[in-house]
Amino acid sequence: MTHGVDGDVLLLDLPAAPAFLPVLRTATAGLATRLSFGLDAIEDLRLAVDEAAGLMMAAVDNHDASAILNCRFDVTETELLISIGAAGIGSLPPRQSFDWRVLDALTGSVSTELHNGVTTVRLAQPRPRV
Repeated sequence: MTHGVDGDVLLLDLPAAPAFLPVLRTATAGLATRLSFGLDAIEDLRLAVDEAAGLMMAAVDNHDASAILNCRFDVTETELLISIGAAGIGSLPPRQSFDWRVLDALTGSVSTELHNGVTTVRLAQPRPRV
């Protein structure tokens, strides 16, 4: 998983289990706070990473207890890019589903990618002008 960025990068690998979602939400909120996002935007990002990670966890083949979520936060001058990927993912829900509508409403843009057996959900949120 790579992005062409010039800023900071935070990598966080977590077990694909609901018990670890608070760690991901807290990391997201902390980074968004450091980047001067407002309270509403921080909460939107927390919800978006929770939703994206939940989609990935639900799609882990046979609910594999050893599955890992690879989370990457790229900070550029203009946006925060969040990638959540995992190997061995089954089908994600159709893009017309409620889950995707929530993600679309909470972030600037959402995309998915399948590369070398790793499924990745990418969230992009414009940075606030300070």
